[in-house]
Amino acid sequence: MKRTFLIATLAIIAASCSQPRTTAPDVIPMPQSYSLQNGSFTADNSTTVTISAPQEAKARLQEYISGTLPFAIDDSRKSNCIALVTRDSIDGISSPEGYRITTGSKGITIEATGEAGLFYGLQTTMQLIDNEGAMPHGTILDEPRFEYRGMMLDVSRHFFDKDFVLKQIDAMARYKMNRLHLHLTDAAGWRIEIKKYPRLTQLGAWRDDPNWKVWWNSGRKYVEEGSENAFGGYYTQDDIREIVAYAAERHITIIPEIEMPAHSEEALTAYPELSCTHEPYKQADFCVGNEKTFEFLEGVLSEIIELFPSEYIHIGGDEAAKQSWPDCPLCQKRMKDEGLKDVDELQSYLIHRIERFVNSKGRQIIGWDEILDGGLAPNATVMSWRGTEGGITAANSRHKAVMSPGTFCYLDQYQDAPHTQPEAIGGYLPLKKVYSYDPVPQELDSEKAKYIYGVQGNLWAEYIPTPEHMERMMYPRILAVAEVGWTQPENKEYDNFRNRALTAVGYLKSKGYTPFDLANETGNRPEADTPVEHLARGKKVTYAPQAPYYEGYAANGDSTLVDGNRGAWNNNDGVWQGFIKGGVDVTIDLGEVTPLTTVNADFMQICNPWIFMPTEVIISVSDDNETFTELTRIEHELVMDDALTFKNFGWQGETSARYVRYVARIGKKGGWLFTDEIVIK
Repeated sequence: MKRTFLIATLAIIAASCSQPRTTAPDVIPMPQSYSLQNGSFTADNSTTVTISAPQEAKARLQEYISGTLPFAIDDSRKSNCIALVTRDSIDGISSPEGYRITTGSKGITIEATGEAGLFYGLQTTMQLIDNEGAMPHGTILDEPRFEYRGMMLDVSRHFFDKDFVLKQIDAMARYKMNRLHLHLTDAAGWRIEIKKYPRLTQLGAWRDDPNWKVWWNSGRKYVEEGSENAFGGYYTQDDIREIVAYAAERHITIIPEIEMPAHSEEALTAYPELSCTHEPYKQADFCVGNEKTFEFLEGVLSEIIELFPSEYIHIGGDEAAKQSWPDCPLCQKRMKDEGLKDVDELQSYLIHRIERFVNSKGRQIIGWDEILDGGLAPNATVMSWRGTEGGITAANSRHKAVMSPGTFCYLDQYQDAPHTQPEAIGGYLPLKKVYSYDPVPQELDSEKAKYIYGVQGNLWAEYIPTPEHMERMMYPRILAVAEVGWTQPENKEYDNFRNRALTAVGYLKSKGYTPFDLANETGNRPEADTPVEHLARGKKVTYAPQAPYYEGYAANGDSTLVDGNRGAWNNNDGVWQGFIKGGVDVTIDLGEVTPLTTVNADFMQICNPWIFMPTEVIISVSDDNETFTELTRIEHELVMDDALTFKNFGWQGETSARYVRYVARIGKKGGWLFTDEIVIK
């Protein structure tokens, strides 16, 4: 009887272990496919790792495992082990970063066609062991959607040291990100040692206030290294070698950015002869007409290329004011000699020339989408940040594009209700919106879509002075970028991702990171959650010719202000409509004379990007659209502050009318007005 009972019990256990598991694996990014059972393999102190791979790959994997994971390496073990095995080919895997994991009672087998695939299979395994306590039985087949899965750290506005960068590389590797773009130079500080030009770090890496915002608004002075009031820092070339090697062991490529021709105040203060006026503190753009500029840039890039083995060297290219170029004799001579018709083509001349130099060193350039202006260099890759248009243009020209639009990928924006968060640059970019992004624009056909090389999340640091704040802004939103870059859209689902992100937040906290407290997220602006019903909804709106909405912030076009949708915390959420010329001046036709008791609209203010409240609001009504009666005139004194604020401007009373005219005026400071809905009841 006992023997019969034991056999029956084992049969029940075996049957239960072979039952399909219905829950998704608790891993980020979500694998492309998996077939899991209820059973699991539990690793313990005696579990080992075996490696069957080419010698160089094996040596690198052994070094990583020995320094990072709690398992010994023993190639003789056949059970209770994690086996890493390279194969010539694996069905269903086309990428060298892809892998197959098979788990049973004796252990785990990770197969891949290359070292990167074994590494990423190991990351999936460790996440599941950490998150679920054991590795589920079954098979996981996985490979990335995009080759480029990146994060940019701005280390110029506030300097973050070598140890901080290494720490982030560890997290990036766990979540299968493979490009770390370092924004090394900008007005706020030059952050890398260049031996040929020591003044870049002797002067350009140090300022008289540690806080970028205070420094920016109070003179923007640089000071000598070692001065009593010197704040800043830079990476030595030995630091960079260590960072690059550490990242390479984790299959992450470091991409350096050296800004040109703009965002170069620190370099032009250290070497003012490279500006058009030859005066420190006067220029942000290099003088393109000056041969010394190219001698300098090529000298810098030669040392950069020696330090960074990356395919790409990022050359910036964004936001060049070009203010001095039209009046600079050297720039004008360059334009005449080269047959350039405008300053955009002069910038393009610089980009083309720098590309030829970088190509001569066996590398390629990548730059922000302004490198399209005046004509794209022959081999350049475009990083599209001003929306998706730059990426679309590049792909249509058969150039690679990395998609990084501010609407979805700029992690310096508020990730929760602004009043609950430390100061940020503005906007509202919650985890859900980052996760919703698809880097392949619908405008591209399948052939051109192949030129979308990948996606990148950017973390600018103007308002991020501490490592803890930097990590708070980074995590968990960069994990959404990781899944956007790796996982096919049909395998994505936000509620499930959020649950996995909560697990990741807990893990990161346990490892000393300071992620945002996702579990206690406040969420969207309450007004944005539910459409508002009112008398003007769906009615015709006429915009005065002298006060059009700005096409870049058109929202839902002519119907925006009466579509019932209220805006979120972010002015670029596709609901708020923006005005910069003439303010707001619209007339709404209710269709017939209608009793009215309220007319009102909300406006937002974020002073840093010059979004202000109106200084005057006038609401009037008419029965014939010719003679209007003023209901109210509201004067508002503009108060400059650091907060994101909202204010309702409206009228309340009793009247009847068919036409309602709503006027909101821009004050003497200029700037933007943003409103989302004119509510009439």
